[in-house]
Amino acid sequence: MRLADFDYILPKEFIAQYPLKQRDRARLLVVDRSSGSISHLIFKDVVDYINKGDLVALNNTKVLPCRLFGSRITGGKVEVLLLNQKGEAKFNALIRPARLKPSEKIIFNGGKIFACFSAANEVTFNTQDMEEIYKLGVMPLPPYIKRASEDADRIYYQTVYAKEAGAVAAPTAGLHFTEGLIEGMESKGAKVTYLTLHVGYGTFKPVKVEDVATHKMEPEYFRLSHESIKAIEGAKADKKRIIAVGTTSLRALETYAFGRKEGYTDLFIYPGYKFKIVDALITNFHLPRTTLFMLVCAFAGEELAKKAYAQALEEKYRFYSYGDAMLII
Repeated sequence: MRLADFDYILPKEFIAQYPLKQRDRARLLVVDRSSGSISHLIFKDVVDYINKGDLVALNNTKVLPCRLFGSRITGGKVEVLLLNQKGEAKFNALIRPARLKPSEKIIFNGGKIFACFSAANEVTFNTQDMEEIYKLGVMPLPPYIKRASEDADRIYYQTVYAKEAGAVAAPTAGLHFTEGLIEGMESKGAKVTYLTLHVGYGTFKPVKVEDVATHKMEPEYFRLSHESIKAIEGAKADKKRIIAVGTTSLRALETYAFGRKEGYTDLFIYPGYKFKIVDALITNFHLPRTTLFMLVCAFAGEELAKKAYAQALEEKYRFYSYGDAMLII
């Protein structure tokens, strides 16, 4: 399977730069795998496709304001994106510019807080107060959003049910949900369960190998609670649908199918994969030549997924994190 098989051309004006003020007013493209039909609706209409007994799985990871702006002692500006925390005050980080010297200090907030850089792309802060550190940060918008992070992104680049802090990118399919919409699904008799997968920066990692089967995913931490496992097992026993909200929820659920309920998952799903848990998927539109688009092709079927994307382009849907959504049933 070649990387070029998962390419498509997207005009840059289709890439959403701002969220909609009303989360559930995004457009919704519905793909029916049994009939091959494609419908165009509004996201709030997703409730019409939820049935009594369905289990809807939401990823409750919380995005950290982990993009920090500081300076060198010489005055040059430095951008630090905190990735995984390695100790009480130590983080792996992406740093720009990358020419800092080992042990060089990065100054924040007029010098009240600083971090020492190491050659291993690690930074160690002079404080263990995580709240103080994250007060310095802004939301880590994806690289295809070509603007600075704004105060509103603290609200809109976060799901309304975010709880477990640890992500450096949002589980974007969940951004469309409102509390009222969740209540609407429950009022129809559906069950809602929450799992956690902390989205890492590897979600933006390009696939560089031509044979996609040889690509290696960056591991991401996930956890299914006792309550969510009970709900999953109950739904399977009762032969009810399990609906994953987002590719992250899907990967966590499918990892559980291999007998794991917590830890790090590097599960890579591409066409040919046999799904064991998930029956329906809500997701946004993804970048070409990425593992996310490959997952959608695996779930919907490659031909139907590409047909759906072609219609989304023809109908001028908004793409990527702040864009519109797709329901695959």
